[in-house]
Formats: sequence, structure tokens, C-alpha cells
Amino acid sequence: MEFGRKLREAVVRNNSLLCVGLDPNPQHLPASVSITQFNREIVAATHDLVCAYKPNFAFYEARGIEGMRALEETVSCIPSDIPVIGDAKRGDIGNTAKQYARALYDSFGFDAATISPYLGFDSVEPFIAYAEKGVFLLCRTSNPSAKDFQDLVAEGKPLYEHVALKAMEWNAHGNVGLVVGATYIHELARIRELCPGMNLLVPGIGTQGGDIEAAVRRGTDSTGAGIILNVSRAVIFASPNSDFAEAARLSASQLRDDINRHRASL
Repeated sequence: MEFGRKLREAVVRNNSLLCVGLDPNPQHLPASVSITQFNREIVAATHDLVCAYKPNFAFYEARGIEGMRALEETVSCIPSDIPVIGDAKRGDIGNTAKQYARALYDSFGFDAATISPYLGFDSVEPFIAYAEKGVFLLCRTSNPSAKDFQDLVAEGKPLYEHVALKAMEWNAHGNVGLVVGATYIHELARIRELCPGMNLLVPGIGTQGGDIEAAVRRGTDSTGAGIILNVSRAVIFASPNSDFAEAARLSASQLRDDINRHRASL
């Protein structure tokens, strides 16, 4: 199924804009619980509360072959009607980008992926060419040092605005979105203004301190959706003990309800 449609249907079915990041940091995993078991229990406990899941490749690649197997097993345990975003942040020259696109979309079967646009169109085009898949370009990220480059002014506009405008230009298949941090609300509002109908993947809620109400008010589109609010640590590590899945469900439920409360007031 085409990514945009699958996302819209999950948003409506689960009444949710919440995405859970499956980032199994080994330092925080409960004792004697494998990555695959941990993720499987998190998914089983939260799949009716989310619009998407987002595994971050770093937490799997760091474990070598074992970790990549766990990533593959994680994707396979997620219900087929919930989109899975491969958070790989790939960005390379065209020939290499084609192989990255094949890996993410064909081999692992992700519905969408995060991509760095720094090398320009020929590094992004192999991903966009998968018209049924989603492509989220890094635009205004949530980390404190994002301003080092993303706020630099060129031709009268900050770099992140140039990225947003290029994303609109490249969006021939309607499958391009943007990564915009909830920790930069004014920038989020500006990007929504520039890209009124584009899906925005919004990290920074939860442990990073992004404000849910502000993100919902500034980031949603005219339908009250259009944003995927990603939360990782505040959900999956809500408890360090054997009740981690139950705690994750409680946290995810509270976050979804909080988000929906602000959606209702739009």
C-alpha cells in the first residue's frame, strides 16, 4: 500500500498522530531481554495507539550482524497496516543512493525513510523514485547544534527554508515529507506555512522537551493531521523493569490523548 494512504488510515483507525521510536539502547534494556523480544513486546502493547513506528538504524548497526537481524525481525513483527519509517538518514551520491534505497525499501521493506538532502537532488531522487514509499528529508532537526548549518542565510533565507522549498519542487509523486523538530516551534510554523500539505515527521517531544500543544498548533495541516509526532525514550523506557511493556502502553496512551486534546481545540 502507498505510504501516504497507509499513514492516513492508521491515523484515523487509531485516532493517533503518535509515532513510537524503536531505539533499543542496550544500556536501558531490562535484564535478559533481547532487542527483538523488547521490540516485539513494545509493539504488542502499543500498536493500537500509534500511527507509525520508527526504528533508528544506529541502535541496530552498533550490534553488528546480530543487531541487523534484530532490525529485520522487528520490522516483521509490526502489523502490516501500520507504517514503519526507517530512520537511517542516508545521503550519498546517486549510484550509492540507489543501493541505499534498495536496502531500505526492498530488502528491509520500510514504508518510508529519513534522508539527508545535503548532496542535492541526485542523492535524493533514487528514494523519491519509489513512488509508493515515503521520503522524509532532514530540514530543521531537533538537536541543539542544528543551527550551525540549518540557520545559515543564503539568498535571503535560512538553509532550512531552501530545503523545504526544494522538497516542494521535488514532490512530483506526493511522497516527500520533512523532518522538523518540535524543539524549534517558530521554524516548525514557518515550514508548515511554506509546505501546507506536506507530512512532517516531528521528533523532540518527550525527553528532548518539545511542547506538544505548540507542535500540534503550529505543525498540523488544515485537516488537523499532517504531522507524525515521534517519541522514543519516554515511551519505550517508561519502566526499566519487567513491566516495561505495560509502562510503555500507559505512556503512549497518555501521549496520544494529550495530542488529541490539543487537536480538538484547533
